[in-house]
Amino acid sequence: MEYILVIDQGTTSTRAILFNKNGEIVSMSQREITNYFPDAAWVEQDPLEIYVSVLDVINELIIKTNVKSNQIDSIGITNQRETTIVWDKNTGLPVYNAIVWQSKQTQDICKKVKPYEKIISEKTGLIVNPYFSASKIRFILDHIENGQKRAENGELLFGTVDTWLLYKLTGGKEFKTDYSNASRTLLYNIHELCWDKELCDIFNIPMNILPEVCDTSGIFGYTNVVDHVNNIPIASLCGDQQASLFGQNCFEKGDIKNTYGTGCFMLMNTKDEVINSKYGLLSTIAWGINGKVEYALEGSVLIGGASVQWLRDQLKMIKNASETEDISFHIKNNEDIYVIPAFVGLGTPYWDNNVRGAIFGLTRGTTDENIVRATLESIAYQSKDVIEVMKKDVHLRIKTLRVDGGATANRYLMQFQSDILNVKIKQPLVIETTALGAFYLAGLATGFYKNFDEIKKIHHYANSYEPKMNYKTRTEKYKKWKKAVNAARKF
Repeated sequence: MEYILVIDQGTTSTRAILFNKNGEIVSMSQREITNYFPDAAWVEQDPLEIYVSVLDVINELIIKTNVKSNQIDSIGITNQRETTIVWDKNTGLPVYNAIVWQSKQTQDICKKVKPYEKIISEKTGLIVNPYFSASKIRFILDHIENGQKRAENGELLFGTVDTWLLYKLTGGKEFKTDYSNASRTLLYNIHELCWDKELCDIFNIPMNILPEVCDTSGIFGYTNVVDHVNNIPIASLCGDQQASLFGQNCFEKGDIKNTYGTGCFMLMNTKDEVINSKYGLLSTIAWGINGKVEYALEGSVLIGGASVQWLRDQLKMIKNASETEDISFHIKNNEDIYVIPAFVGLGTPYWDNNVRGAIFGLTRGTTDENIVRATLESIAYQSKDVIEVMKKDVHLRIKTLRVDGGATANRYLMQFQSDILNVKIKQPLVIETTALGAFYLAGLATGFYKNFDEIKKIHHYANSYEPKMNYKTRTEKYKKWKKAVNAARKF
């Protein structure tokens, strides 16, 4: 077997990526996914469009490469997390749109369960927030005809995107998820490693709609979608941020990475320790391999690369994201302009659903270029918010940050990130580390790779950035950022 095929199903697009034994990308196909906004701060998708996009990218990739199914060792799946799908067990059809992780339409449900927040947090490592799946399930059951009764009768199934795709790709034979995705639902006890009845009762969610939870690396089932003849094992399921942590080879305690996508997600491997954060970070399951679970500490920036899309699509200040690099380098002084891109609230460490976006420091001389650069810098500032509290929780000095995601191609952002953090930034040769993690995990499950050492040998870094900003400038800039955030929250 020469290749592993990875399905990377994200918030804005679906990709099929073919990797060879050296961890190199042979070919990639991509389809954009439509996001629907039925109301303010609501975000939904069509589950059938998600599945069809997977079939499309697989077919296109196979046609482009002329790879045969018997050359593919296995398939790995990595997915946007928390996004919630409920479907009819008999028809296999969704009963409601997928509610995307970004959506805030379940805030009222979260308010109702706030009295149970301590119990929920202790068992899940998470906080009560519309971000996670449980309130989304409750919303769907409340907004379809006889939803609760149908769920209690075993007529409905729930899954995050990984479960939905596994179910569809195996023709309805497999109804499973992995530890990394289960731990993002607010229904899974990360200490006892089981769906928790008390948590399900809090949200009034019947446990019979929940999938079986398995190791992240392992054989989940088989699919013949490549040529409709040969069955190929699906050998990994992993939430995108945990997959990125694995793809970055963050195998040791204290290893840390930041993914720059629609949002930004910083994860630190804490091995077998569940850290109860005092500063708004989340404890989550990183992965399960060979029956052993490892944990991670996570901070979430809700609006990262999406803020650049806002510049392009709503404000029309740029035509494509790559322009932001030249614009930012072109300006000598940004005149203390600060953009707070709180379009759906703020994540770690604030977890403030009510704050909205703002721009501070505007003058008659402010230009589009100033706002573009300030928007780019806001991504780095929000990531610093996360890493500062992470350092407090783990009592470690962080010297290196491994980065990935599309925005890492922006040299200005990466240099500014290194400057404002005062740490070295390392960018891998293959920046698609989310897919790379699913690839490595699938390879371990099938014997494509014998152990972690074989993976380490083929993992290489392409670029690095060293901090150049002096202490005084860094401190002053960050102080003004915090002042701007506080002002936005008080508005």
